[in-house]
Amino acid sequence: MKYDEKAFFSAVSDYKKTIKDAKGKNFFIIFDISDKDAFYSIAPLSMALHESGSDVSCIGINRKSEGLDALKDVWETFEDLENGIKNDKTQALNEFIEEVDKKAKGEFRKIFKKPEFILNAGENKFEGQINLPFHAEWFSDYRMDELIQTADILWRDVYNLKKSERAGIGFSLIPAKDLMGHPIEDYLDSYSIIWAMTKSAAKTAEPAMGGSTYRASMLEKSEKTSELRATLLGCELDREIDEEPFIKYKKLSGLLKLDRIRPIDLSFSISAKGYPGKHLFGEVIGYPSLNKKTRWLTPGQMVYKLDFYPQTKHEDRDPLARVAFTETIPIDIFIETNLVDWSDIRARNQKLKEKMDKCDVIYVEGKLNEKHVAKLEVGLVKPDGTRRWVRRSDTDVREKINRTYLQMTGIKAGNMGNIPGGEAFVTPEYMKGTFVGDVVVHVDQSYHLDEKNPLVVECYGDSYKIISGPKDIIEKISKRKQEAMKLLLESEKNRSLPEDIIKMKKDNFERVGEFAINTNPKARLCEYLIVNEKIAKMMHIALGSGFEPDRSTEYHMDIVFNAPRQKLDVYGKDKNGSVHWILKDGEFSA
Repeated sequence: MKYDEKAFFSAVSDYKKTIKDAKGKNFFIIFDISDKDAFYSIAPLSMALHESGSDVSCIGINRKSEGLDALKDVWETFEDLENGIKNDKTQALNEFIEEVDKKAKGEFRKIFKKPEFILNAGENKFEGQINLPFHAEWFSDYRMDELIQTADILWRDVYNLKKSERAGIGFSLIPAKDLMGHPIEDYLDSYSIIWAMTKSAAKTAEPAMGGSTYRASMLEKSEKTSELRATLLGCELDREIDEEPFIKYKKLSGLLKLDRIRPIDLSFSISAKGYPGKHLFGEVIGYPSLNKKTRWLTPGQMVYKLDFYPQTKHEDRDPLARVAFTETIPIDIFIETNLVDWSDIRARNQKLKEKMDKCDVIYVEGKLNEKHVAKLEVGLVKPDGTRRWVRRSDTDVREKINRTYLQMTGIKAGNMGNIPGGEAFVTPEYMKGTFVGDVVVHVDQSYHLDEKNPLVVECYGDSYKIISGPKDIIEKISKRKQEAMKLLLESEKNRSLPEDIIKMKKDNFERVGEFAINTNPKARLCEYLIVNEKIAKMMHIALGSGFEPDRSTEYHMDIVFNAPRQKLDVYGKDKNGSVHWILKDGEFSA
C-alpha cells in the first residue's frame, strides 16, 4: 500500500468534526504551490467538505496572483452592492448582472456572492473563518524520482515548455464516496502526479494549480467560484464586442482593472468521474467571435480553438493556449506509459497513418465463434471525393498553433493531446456493420467491459444503435445523451450558438465520430480508457462527436475493443481495389 489510508480517513473524520453547518456552503482555499503539506492536506479536506454537502474551489499560486486579486475586487464590489453602497463600481456591476439576468432569470447574480469560507494556507494550518490543521501525514513518496523524471520528459518533449510561460495544472478534488468511481488510491496517486508535474514545471515556467467540485450531471450548476472565474475570463476576451452584456462588462472591467485576468499559455489536468457542470453565461449568452461570425459556449473553447470545433474557421483570433490531459490513472501506469521515447511513438503513429491514408474503405472482420462478431465497413471518402483526415495522437502540444492543420486549410487552430498518447484515428465518412466493445467505455468516467457481456453496437452508415450490453452502462450512455440533447436545446432556445451549428450538432447526434487503431507499446490494460485506447493493437470507436468541424455534436463516448482477442482482420482497399493490410488476427501486419 502506497499511502496510509487509515490516516487519510482519520483526517477526513477530523475535518468533518471541526467543520459545522457546512451543507450548501462554498469554500475557497488558497495555497502556495511550494507548500507540500497544504497541497496534500487538500485531499482529505476536500473529501470531508464534499461529504458535508459543501462546494469547494482551490487555487495554488506562486506567491501572488493578479487574477486572484481581481477576483477579490469583484467580490468586494458585489458585497458593497448588496449592502446598498452606491458608486461607479457597484453601478457598473449591477448593470452587467441585470443585463445577463434578463435571460438567466436571476441565476447570474448568485455566482458573484463571495464564498462563505475563504481559507488561506498558513503555518501548518488553513486560516480563515475557521482554522483547520494540515493533515498530510497520510502521504508518503512513491517512485517520486521517476515521477519527476517523467514530468521532465513530458514538459520537454510533449509541451516544449518555455521560460516564464503560464502553466495551468488542474487536479481532482476527492469527491464524496457516492461520486467516487475508482479506488481511493488512484485519486491519491493523482496528487503525487500533480505535485511532480508542478515541481518540474516550476524549474522553467510559472505554474498555477486549481481544482473545483465536480457534478454527477452535465445539467447541474457549476461550482460558483470556478464559474465566476470562467465568466470573467470569457467576458474579458470579448470586452470589445458591441452587444449589451459586453458593453456593460467593458465598463466594469475598466473600473476594476479586470485586464489582470488573463488566459494561461498551456494546461495539464487530471480528470475524475463527473462533470464541471453547465456554464451559465455560455448557455444563455454565448461568447461571440470578434468578427461576429460565430459564437462559443465556453471560454475554454475560445482559448484552445481546436481544429475540430465548428467555430474555429470563423474565429480570427489565434489560439491562446495548448492543452493535454489524463485521468486518475495509477502512478505505475503513468510512469510506464509516459517515460518513453516520444519520437518512437510518433513514428509508429505515422507508419499506421500512411497505411490508412492509402485506403478509401477499411474493413474489420472478426473470427471468433461468439454470439456477436465484429464486421465493419468504414468509409473514408466524402461524396465530393475529398478524404477524411487520418490523424495521429502524438501527444504533441509543443506549439499553440497546429502547423499541420494550418498547411492543410490555412486556418490557425490549437493543439490538444491525451496523456499517454499513441493512436492513428479518423472521423469516418460512414460506418456500417457491428463492433464488440469488450475492454472499456467512457461515459462520465471509464467503465470496465468484458467478453462475457460486451457492449455491442450496430452501425447503419449515418447512425448507430446499441443492441446489447451491461444494462447499467447502457442506461448511463442513454442518460448522457439525454442530458447532452437538453443542453443543445437550451443553446437553441437562447440563441447562444449559431443556427447552423445547432442544426449540424443535431444531425450528427446519432453518428459514430471516431475510428482508431492503438499504437503505444508501453500501455497496458487497466480500468481507464485514456490508457486502454492507446494499447498497441487494440482499437476504439467513439459514439457522437468526431474530430472534423462538420461532425461536431454534444458528446463523445469512446469504446475500446480487444483486436488480438477477437482475432480481427483489418485491411483497406484503395480506389483501384488494391488491398492494404493493417492487422491480421489482431496483430500488426508488416
